[in-house]
Amino acid sequence: MSQPGHARIGLTSQELARYQRHLLLPELGLPGQERLKAARVLVVGAGGLGSPAALYLAAAGCGTLGLLDEDRVELSNLQRQILFEVGDVGAHKAQAGARRLQRLNDAIAVQSHPLRLEAGNVREVFAGYDLVLDGSDRLATRYLVNDACVLLGKMLVTAAIHRFEGQLLSYVPGRGPCYRCLFPAAHTAALPSCAQAGVLGVLPGVLGALQATEALKLITGIGAPLTGRLMTYDALELRFEEFRLARRGDCAVCGTHPTITVPEDPTAMNEADGTGTIRRLSAPELKELLRAPPAAPPLIDVRQPYEFAAGHLAGSVNIPLDQLPQRIGELRGHDAPVFICRSGARSRAACEFALRAQLASPANLEGGLLAWAREVDPAVQVL
Repeated sequence: MSQPGHARIGLTSQELARYQRHLLLPELGLPGQERLKAARVLVVGAGGLGSPAALYLAAAGCGTLGLLDEDRVELSNLQRQILFEVGDVGAHKAQAGARRLQRLNDAIAVQSHPLRLEAGNVREVFAGYDLVLDGSDRLATRYLVNDACVLLGKMLVTAAIHRFEGQLLSYVPGRGPCYRCLFPAAHTAALPSCAQAGVLGVLPGVLGALQATEALKLITGIGAPLTGRLMTYDALELRFEEFRLARRGDCAVCGTHPTITVPEDPTAMNEADGTGTIRRLSAPELKELLRAPPAAPPLIDVRQPYEFAAGHLAGSVNIPLDQLPQRIGELRGHDAPVFICRSGARSRAACEFALRAQLASPANLEGGLLAWAREVDPAVQVL
């Protein structure tokens, strides 16, 4: 993979002092720091994820750092969006955030983009950057960013959070699957936002820092990028999990015969396809549904076989998440399937895939089997 900033651009004496701890790392050293100085990185979304990611990239010496967000700072943002303070309430996030980043490191160039990212402007905005970090909280934006990065040959580090859980994936052109390979599409209203479902304040800090870590690795060429792997994080259990992914030959944007050849606004597409929304079931609500066997919904456990073997709900069928694309046909003809996993993250991803596969009214067991064991049946063993 070619790295931005191959040419020796040199560091000033002040920069040599500022980045001394980087220069001491043999894997990074002066060449790596020079690549960072030459790098051009865009952070899409100056919220919970973008805040820590942008701060760390600025501190690390990313030479050109862009911050894109159309929203203004609200008081409720300050619980997790550490880029801002009380005095910023009411200001444009992109502009207030850019000022903060420039104060942190006056040796870099910070560009603010206080606008809504759309198909009509994404090419122009992305043209000035080599790598994109997506921390947006809108599903439509997430698909637009992914598709644009694939079509324009940009590296991408994308993350998402929900309540106590997060996920992370990196895309490098020609080296692995994109976000749409895992989630072909989903209705833009399928998942509740942080404003609707809440989020643990420190959660985006963890995922945002990991995004910055991936960006530094991709820029400098050190380590193994998170390509072909989806990493999930459960804050309540303090557990990381990893799932291997492969590029889909039928992917609409990076597949063998792509149907998406120019950036499109996913909102219009998803509203037209009529795929519906994801239902959210609490453990007690699922218990009530299962009391009426003839009308009980099919239960699909998307954990790995060893997890399923340790303990599962009676009558559930084990289809691991990474096998769901190949086995989705087994669910044809079954209405309103309920997807289950350990904590609710993998099952929610399964629901997204089910929507695109035209399965009717998929439901997610919120909190997963951990919630079931806590609120319904403590005897269920959950690995």
